Amino acid sequence: MASVATLGLIAWPVMSYFEIPPFTDKGDPVSYGQAGGGEGGKGGDAKTLMPTGPQASFKNVKTLSDGTHVSVVTLDGKKSGFKGKVWVWAPKEYTDDPKFASSGFPVMIALPGGPGNDSNYWSVGEFKQSKTSTESYSLEKSISTWYQQGKSKPFLLAMPILNPGPDDKGIYWDGSDIPDQPKMGTWLTEDVPDLMKANFRTIKSRDGWSYMGSSTGGFASLKSVLKHPDKFKTAIANGPDIVPDSPLWRGHEKEKAENNPEVLAKQLAATKGPDVYIAFQYGTKENAKMIADVKKFMATYGKGPVHTKLWEIPGGTHNAGTYLSNMAEPTKWISDQMEGPTPSS
Repeated sequence: MASVATLGLIAWPVMSYFEIPPFTDKGDPVSYGQAGGGEGGKGGDAKTLMPTGPQASFKNVKTLSDGTHVSVVTLDGKKSGFKGKVWVWAPKEYTDDPKFASSGFPVMIALPGGPGNDSNYWSVGEFKQSKTSTESYSLEKSISTWYQQGKSKPFLLAMPILNPGPDDKGIYWDGSDIPDQPKMGTWLTEDVPDLMKANFRTIKSRDGWSYMGSSTGGFASLKSVLKHPDKFKTAIANGPDIVPDSPLWRGHEKEKAENNPEVLAKQLAATKGPDVYIAFQYGTKENAKMIADVKKFMATYGKGPVHTKLWEIPGGTHNAGTYLSNMAEPTKWISDQMEGPTPSS
């Protein structure tokens, strides 16, 4: 009997790993302790917006070793008219720490590069710094580690899809509302934040809202903060494009300019704020033009209300593993500009 019991203890994690029912919780409903739905988001401290509802039907995708869950929901965007997947994660401090039970948490909207369609590699990805590395990283575990080290806020993560269709044949959407196309700019800056406000305790002000992305997702992160500085305060842009360059902009030059970070930064300087904070990161082995464009943007527009800081990764290439394994200091820099959570007295 003892050997059978021992075999069971061994088999359970193996079967769970291979997602063999009933040894897996993948697909199970996930609740993040929503309270306040139907009450107009009342409660919490003065800086906190309690969940406004309605509660989303999150399904578990992955359970981390600390017991937290990455879950997914298909969001029918009321403002954009676009319907797509959003993955979310809340740290243990949100779900299990009594001193933060009534406090709002900051939100990081993490955007992928690559296809960015029907998936978001930040959600469940395990990354390595290089092909020869043995240590792996995930965004969720990194946020938890950095928080314990005093280098990060305990962010809530929202990880939406970036593109409404496959990024092939040179077609992508620049995280923007391109005329006659799905409104991906509204999806990223309105519908996804609304989902987080409906289901989590968040920060009322822009001081609790940030973006992080790589490549095209880095461009969308940079652009979203510059275009909506009243809603978002910080961004980490990894190996980003600096200007919109989707072929779908053809014939829509006015709208293209309205989504150009260079134009937006110039406008923000002219209005003298509000202040935004953009952390750039790239590897020294990346595309030379991208590197030059980032440096030019910082030199030209990184002044006044547009605060910028650069981290160069020696020998780094254009990949998420390189960025994530070096992201602790950029995360600390943006976290220092942000609010929450506030422990109860």
